[in-house]
Amino acid sequence: MAQNHYGKLEKMYLGANVNKQLFDTSTIKISNGESALSLEVSEKYFHALGAIHGAVYFKLLDDAAFFAVQSSVKDVFVLTTSFNINIIRPVNEGKLIAKGTVRFQSRSFFIAEATLFDQKGKEVAFGTGHFAKSKIPLSDKIGYQ
Repeated sequence: MAQNHYGKLEKMYLGANVNKQLFDTSTIKISNGESALSLEVSEKYFHALGAIHGAVYFKLLDDAAFFAVQSSVKDVFVLTTSFNINIIRPVNEGKLIAKGTVRFQSRSFFIAEATLFDQKGKEVAFGTGHFAKSKIPLSDKIGYQ
């Protein structure tokens, strides 16, 4: 049952328009309370100084933390209610890998963290977010299939 849930979440992530059209080299692997994502670095993600824009760091960290939380919630969609990031160093080549883990959970509130690494395993950013259960059921209507 859990593997089926993780597989549906992975398909939902990869099937989202933003990942199919803009972040098209994305990968994801979800397990209990954890997730790992990757993205090939491309110049299309660069700011004027020739490195990855902070928005990309944010997306990868938020997505990793979000899916770590969503792995534990099998009935409804969770929502990010806040997320803070810290960028440590610029990246302009290779692959980015984001790893998310759940740090705290109650009945409907979660705290998760994520760390972003370059392809050499060097930490480049980290973040912490708060997440809450919504009333939106997980269904094929939102790509959970």
